[in-house]
Amino acid sequence: MEQITDFFQYLLNSEEIIRTGGLVLIALIIFVENGLFFGFFLPGDYLLFLSGVFAGTKILDVPLLVLLGCIFAAAVLGSLVGYLTGYVFGDRLQNRPDSLFFKKKHIETTREYFLKYGSRTLVIARFLPVVRTFAPILSGLIHMDFKYFMLYNVLGGAIWTLSLVGGGYYFGEKFPWIVDYVHWVILFFLAITTFTVVRGYLNARKEMTQEKETV
Repeated sequence: MEQITDFFQYLLNSEEIIRTGGLVLIALIIFVENGLFFGFFLPGDYLLFLSGVFAGTKILDVPLLVLLGCIFAAAVLGSLVGYLTGYVFGDRLQNRPDSLFFKKKHIETTREYFLKYGSRTLVIARFLPVVRTFAPILSGLIHMDFKYFMLYNVLGGAIWTLSLVGGGYYFGEKFPWIVDYVHWVILFFLAITTFTVVRGYLNARKEMTQEKETV
């Protein structure tokens, strides 16, 4: 049991992932987190930012374009797998009982975002933990037109990757001392993303309630 706990702690430790796993493990985690329902807990946002920081300081010895390309491809392909999963196994997922790696409430939260933002959810969701994982699955479940899905999938993946990895690389190159404050960076991202998810969900629920009362 202790080994399992240590494994999950390792997966949540972005700095350790980057230092020991390198580009291959970073890309694998991004792939899983962007569309496989059991990957919703993985550290997407700050893993991207820190990988940029570490590349900028040369702790991660990978050219920026290679890093951007691999992470972008992993994000797009992960979401594509999520879409296909929802398209093929959507009914089974909706009827699946709650477990450690699957909660129906995550599907419902993502549905609220789709009702509020439509297809743009696929772009917005890139910056929202949990919703990022379940948005492509729900897109497949509702049989969103594949062309539109891929358009927003690629657009969202590009914006997410360029802003976080590119931003991290800039800070790492210009302010290399930032590596001494990695834990504060992680806490900052956790606070921002948690606040954004909770606020967006409550706003969507409020609008849904108002619409029902109006009808």
